[in-house]
Amino acid sequence: MADRASFNASGRVCGWLAGVALFCATMFLAQANAAAENSGYDPRTWSYDDARNIVLAPSDLEDDAGPEERVDWNPIPRTIVSYDGPEAAGTILISTSERRLRLVLDGGRALQYAVGVGREGFSWSGRDRISEKREWPDWRPPAEMIKREASKGRILPAKVEGGPDNPLGARALYIGSTLYRIHGTNQPWTIGEANSSGCIRLTNEDVIDLYQRVPIGAQVVVQR
Repeated sequence: MADRASFNASGRVCGWLAGVALFCATMFLAQANAAAENSGYDPRTWSYDDARNIVLAPSDLEDDAGPEERVDWNPIPRTIVSYDGPEAAGTILISTSERRLRLVLDGGRALQYAVGVGREGFSWSGRDRISEKREWPDWRPPAEMIKREASKGRILPAKVEGGPDNPLGARALYIGSTLYRIHGTNQPWTIGEANSSGCIRLTNEDVIDLYQRVPIGAQVVVQR
């Protein structure tokens, strides 16, 4: 009987502890959700840093802060240009110095798009291929960035759903096994400038057009 009483008492203690743990977890999640709602996160003013795979708040260092919206912005139209180089049709050519992407076509032509590039140019030059394509890709802040922002009192969302407010824009074409992408942007006024940290940005309209023309496996040649 003593053993049974002891067993029942232990069970009640374990049940009480489990209830306390569940209550604490519920309160923590509620506080985290409330903090996220009041964190000030706004994908139109926070800047996505491609190379480090983080989102930067406007209050971060001036060089890293997201650019303000330009009300006088006008898109740079895509155009057909001459091409007499050695690359086969379907190859993507990126010139970081010219801030242009060219898709080689048949007949000595190429379709040219304006792009945004890294502040110090693309971090590599050479040849790779498109390894993956995604429409309206989700963006998940990495753990190290969530921790960094939390230390500043800002709680970031665990996932930014794909859509017009997503920093990766309407489409993303992934380059090989690298972290780099050719993607859209919700800051189209940055196109034609050197202000990202590595990835190549197009307007959402242009990246949708390119996405439809380029298959997985297409060659990508980056030139400075």
